[in-house]
Amino acid sequence: MPAPLRREAILAAAEEVFAANGYHGASLDDIAQAAGISKALIYEHFASKRELHASLITAYVEEIFRRLQANATAGLRGEERLRGGIDAFLSFVEEHREGWRALFRDAADPEVGDGVVRVQAQATAVIAALIAADPDAPHESERAIEMHAALLSGAVQSLANWWYDHQDVPRQRLVDRAIEFCWVGLDRLRVSAAT
Repeated sequence: MPAPLRREAILAAAEEVFAANGYHGASLDDIAQAAGISKALIYEHFASKRELHASLITAYVEEIFRRLQANATAGLRGEERLRGGIDAFLSFVEEHREGWRALFRDAADPEVGDGVVRVQAQATAVIAALIAADPDAPHESERAIEMHAALLSGAVQSLANWWYDHQDVPRQRLVDRAIEFCWVGLDRLRVSAAT
């Protein structure tokens, strides 16, 4: 198997094992077994379990941001742009439900929590940039936009976590509720900036 495909197989197995056992409950032996390879092959790609976990988080983040960027460049504006972004994020969560759960279950772990905090800060910064770049965006201070981005990021992440225990709820219903919750604040911000 070529090295890039082997790396992908290791990451897929790691997602499964971390989701089932958490960071501390997962071992490289378990991951190697799930990937159908030897533990030594993992070390050809990752120096440690922590590096493997960080690589998995990085892969999640890159995919989420790729989806958000694709939505941002789709030519939508205002509420439809926000709706598309929330749907892009929640579709990732839906496709990687166990991995998403593992990521946030382990967020309080001091060994990996710093990485999750950095990801959350990065997500808030990306959302703030998307809000500011929207042609319909309110002309507000950078700080006000950052606050709304933090609220939006936290609310939708919390909703994604709630969804794990309520998987019978269709993604579209979550998107609708998130829009009802988030758009009111952004719309009021735009109105107050115009007056």
